[in-house]
Amino acid sequence: MSSIAPSLAPPMSREEIRNIQSARKRHAVAQARRACFFKGKLDHVDVERLDDPAEWNKIPILDKDMLRSLSDAEFYRDFCLLGSHGDGVSEYWRSGGTTGRPLFYPRSHRDLAAAMLGFCRVFHCAGVSAPQRVHCSFPLGIHPAGQMMARAAEKCGMAVLMAGAGTTTPSSLQLELIDKVKPDVWMGMSSYALHLANLADEDGRELASGSVKLVICSAEPISSAKREKIELLWGARLRDSFGMTEAGMMGAEDGQVGGFRIWTDLFFIEVVDPRTQEPVPEGQVGALLVTPLFTNNVTPFLRWMSGDLVTCETGASGNGPFSVFPVVRHAHRTSGFFKIKGVNIGHAEFEDLLFRQRVVNDFKCEAVTVRCEDALRLFVEIKRGCDAQTATRDLLNVIRGTFEVSPEIVVLLLGTLAKEFEASIKAPRILDKRD
Repeated sequence: MSSIAPSLAPPMSREEIRNIQSARKRHAVAQARRACFFKGKLDHVDVERLDDPAEWNKIPILDKDMLRSLSDAEFYRDFCLLGSHGDGVSEYWRSGGTTGRPLFYPRSHRDLAAAMLGFCRVFHCAGVSAPQRVHCSFPLGIHPAGQMMARAAEKCGMAVLMAGAGTTTPSSLQLELIDKVKPDVWMGMSSYALHLANLADEDGRELASGSVKLVICSAEPISSAKREKIELLWGARLRDSFGMTEAGMMGAEDGQVGGFRIWTDLFFIEVVDPRTQEPVPEGQVGALLVTPLFTNNVTPFLRWMSGDLVTCETGASGNGPFSVFPVVRHAHRTSGFFKIKGVNIGHAEFEDLLFRQRVVNDFKCEAVTVRCEDALRLFVEIKRGCDAQTATRDLLNVIRGTFEVSPEIVVLLLGTLAKEFEASIKAPRILDKRD
C-alpha cells in the first residue's frame, strides 16, 4: 500500500500528479477487491499495469443504478468496507441529487482528513487568506457540503458564522447578521444568494454596498447571466466549486480560466462517451468518471459515473499554483425544458433571459393548462422605481422575440416570491403544473 499522503498545497508539476495517481490507483483497486460487491469483477485486471489506459479500461464502470439496486443491508454489507477492513466510521454523508433513493455513505477519520484538503483548497484557489470572516448559508443538515465548508474555513484560520440555509436561520435574520458581523466572504447555494439579495432589495438594503467581497457557491449550475446578476447584486466576485458526496470537494474556480480546476492528485478523472464508454478526445463532451484516490477507506468507488456531462482540458493556461490541474467545464446538457405549443423552451435558457432583464427583481415560471391548451405563466417582481406596465410590455416582447411564445405575465408585489422561496433550499423558479 502506498504511503503517499495528500497535501493542502498543490503538486509542483503534472509529473508529480501522475506519480501520485499511479500509486493510488493501485491502492483504489486493492480496496475494491476487498468488497464483496466487486467479487469476480476485477480478477482480470493487472494492478501492475494500471497506468496503461487499456488495462485501466478493463475496470467496469459503476453507476447510480447499480448501487440503488442494493438494499440498505446489502450496500453496507457488500459494498462498504466496515469492521476489520475500515479505520472506524466518523460520520455519514447523504448522496446528492433529488431523484431516487438516497444512500448514506460512511466516512472514516482518514476519509475526512483527506476530504478536508479538497474543501480547504476552495478558499486557497479563490485567493482567500486568514484572517477573514465568513458567513456560511450552505444547508447544515445531512448533506455534507455545509458542515465541511464551514470546518474548512475554520481550519484555514477564518472566523465562521454557521447560519445554515433559510430553513435553519430565517433570511431576514441572516441579512441582519451580515450587516452586524460584516463578513468578507458569503458562501451558499447560488439560488439562495439571489434570494437574499432580492429580500434585501425589498427592505431597501443594498448588499452591493456591504462588506462581502467574495461569494462562494456550490451544488447548482451557474450560467453567465446568473453569475453576472449575483455579482452585480452583491458587489462581489463569485467563485463556484464542484464536488460530489461519493468523492468529496473535487475542484473550484481560480478566476484565471472558465471552469473548475480539478484536484487530480486527490481524484482520478476520465471523460468517456456515455454510449460506448470509450474515452473521448480532449475538449469534447462526455460523461465524467471519478475514482477517489484517498477518500475510499470505507466506500471503494472505482470509475464512478456521476451523471455529469463535461469537457476536460488537461493543459489549461494559468500562472498560479493551481494551474497544474486540468480544467473541467459542465456542458449543461441535462437541463430540463418545456414544450409549449410545439416550441422547446430550455429552463436554463429561459432563466438566463430573465436574469439579464435589469427591471426584473425576481421571478418564477410555470407551464400550465388553460382551456385544454398548454400555456406559460410568468410571475415577476418589477424593480423598485420602474414602471410596471412598460416593464411588462418590454418583457413580453423580449420573450416572444426569443422563444416565439407569449406568456401570461403576472406582476407581484416586491417580496412575494422571497416569502414563497424562504422554505426552499433551492428556489423552485421553473415548474411544470400542467394537468
